[in-house]
Amino acid sequence: MAEQPVGAQGAAPFRAEPAAGSNSEPGSEPGNEPGNGSGTNAEAGAGGPVAGGDAAGSVPVTPYPTYFPFPWRPERPKVVIKADLLPAVSVLSTVALLGLAVGWLWSRLAPPQRMIIGQDGKPVAFAAATGNQAESFHRFDDLVLFALLGLSAGLFTGLAVWFLRERRGPVMMIAAVLGGTLGGWLAMQVGVAWAEGRYPVSGNVKVLDVILKPPQLESGWILLAWPLTTALAYGVMAAWNSMDDLGRRLG
Repeated sequence: MAEQPVGAQGAAPFRAEPAAGSNSEPGSEPGNEPGNGSGTNAEAGAGGPVAGGDAAGSVPVTPYPTYFPFPWRPERPKVVIKADLLPAVSVLSTVALLGLAVGWLWSRLAPPQRMIIGQDGKPVAFAAATGNQAESFHRFDDLVLFALLGLSAGLFTGLAVWFLRERRGPVMMIAAVLGGTLGGWLAMQVGVAWAEGRYPVSGNVKVLDVILKPPQLESGWILLAWPLTTALAYGVMAAWNSMDDLGRRLG
């Protein structure tokens, strides 16, 4: 082939070849070439945080975690004692006074037991004298009736004290339980006394006379019906509430 003449007009145009490892293509802008701070690194900084700050003048951005380092828990409410002492005393005395109503109601509802005057002038159980065992069942009826009244009073006490929302807590529950215990003891004492006044025994009795023996409570364990039911009712309501402060702040 004939060599091309080298001259001013016939010289071949000179085009610089890209350096090795360069991603630039022919016709690209100088500012877009790799290594230029206004090009590739600027676009990277606009698209996301630059970990090390490669480009001149760029500020390194530290990514924040998307979770809390420690789990957040609300502060647990504390048991209020001083503010609930005076209301607790009021609740205790009020519940105890309900024992008067329970005792009066028991004295009206409890059935008496028939007795017969023996040869020695002392009353003998009608069941032992006549063989009628049905009369001796009234001793059990008196206990069962007092227990039912105690259960009802305990349920009423637990629910009523629970609805004192501003004072909910263990202090008020203890006061209600103690008031139920005192109220049960008071109901037993006044109930038996009022029952004896309702069925008096005349002094002019003769042999084989039938008298009515007032109702009696022959077991002291029956006093636990009222306070235990109060504690159970209040505890069930507190468990059902499922709030740390039992809803006091809403009161």
